[in-house]
Formats: sequence, C-alpha cells, structure tokens
Amino acid sequence: MASKVPSTTKPALLVIGYGNTLRGDDGVGPRVAEAVDALHLPGVRTLVCQQLSPEHAAPIALAGTVIFVDAAVDAPKEVQFRRLEPKDTSQLMAHAADPRTMLALSRDVFGHAPHALWLTIPAEKMDFSEDLTPEAQRGCAEAVKKIQSLFR
Repeated sequence: MASKVPSTTKPALLVIGYGNTLRGDDGVGPRVAEAVDALHLPGVRTLVCQQLSPEHAAPIALAGTVIFVDAAVDAPKEVQFRRLEPKDTSQLMAHAADPRTMLALSRDVFGHAPHALWLTIPAEKMDFSEDLTPEAQRGCAEAVKKIQSLFR
C-alpha cells in the first residue's frame, strides 16, 4: 500500500510512464502518465518515454516524490505500489536503466534521490499493437485513481 505524498513534497511530484506504445500492454505506463497529465493536478509533472535513460536523472533529482509507472508481465494480477530505494552504487551499469538505477544516478550525480514508488500494472500481451487488452485498460484506470488518491 502506498503512503500519502507528504505535504512538503506535493508541489514536486513527477510521474514517469514508460514502455513501448507500439507493443500492446507494454504501453500502459505512458497511457497512465498521459491520463494523469490531462487531470492538471497541481504540482504534478509527467514524463512519457519508451525506456528510462540517464538523461532522466536530472528531472528525477528535482522531484520530491517520483512515481515510476510500468507494465508488469510476471507480477501479481493487480495494480500495486512498491516503495523503491536507490540501487547500490557498486551494482550500477551504464546501460541498465531501471527505476532503482535511475534513483542511484540521481543521488550520485545530482545529490538527491527522491521518495520513490513503482506503480506496476498487470500486462498480458506485448504483441505489435497500439491497443491495450481489457485487463490493461482496467489497470490503467485503476492506476490513475491510485495516483489521484495520494492527494486526498
């Protein structure tokens, strides 16, 4: 279960939706970020990308809280938040870019790794398609509601 975004960090929430929108359910992360952006929540910034990369470390370091949104194939069949901590620096690889690596890069390069959550959404099909399966569509809607609930 996710904790509430602390009031001191509400103005600095970054939602990063990542995944390939041309590979079916893999595109659910970007869809969630786009839906959150359309809500115009105060103090919320969104970023949509196909994959996480080192240039994302700077906006992550500026955030008080970051939520990484991604499709999950081999995970429980429910939308869920998980707390994240930066990866150990000794485990960093230049080409690896998962949320924990991005937090470590932000910490090591910019001196700040924000409070972080990983919001995973069940995915079924990663075929060549721009469409989400019904399960991923439901997960997308639920994920947006979970993000909104952090402000209540």
